[in-house]
Amino acid sequence: MAETLKILIVDDSRTGRKILRRIFEEEGYTIVGEACDGEDGYLKYRELKPDIVTMDVTMPKMDGIESLTLILKEDPGAKVVMITAAGQKEKMVEALKRGASEFITKPFEKDEVVPIIKKLAEK
Repeated sequence: MAETLKILIVDDSRTGRKILRRIFEEEGYTIVGEACDGEDGYLKYRELKPDIVTMDVTMPKMDGIESLTLILKEDPGAKVVMITAAGQKEKMVEALKRGASEFITKPFEKDEVVPIIKKLAEK
């Protein structure tokens, strides 16, 4: 099951994307794409049809919550994991209200990220 899981990483931080990519690849997941803002993330979602999206909340051009809303409008069953810096609780609550599947706080640890992705993959 794990080998076929396709993940799209959306984060304006190159370092953040690199860390997530390493975590997911160590687990045997496939990274189908990366995007550095919410608009690009939405467009790549439409193009690549990943199983799971990791979406940073705070990004230039279009933030993660706006991108989440567009993705869910397009695909109500989309699994989007929001990524937030500590101290952005109200943005997290907003994202969950709008339909985010889960959330992860930065800095992320492998043992926090992997169980969330595994749980979503089984749904």
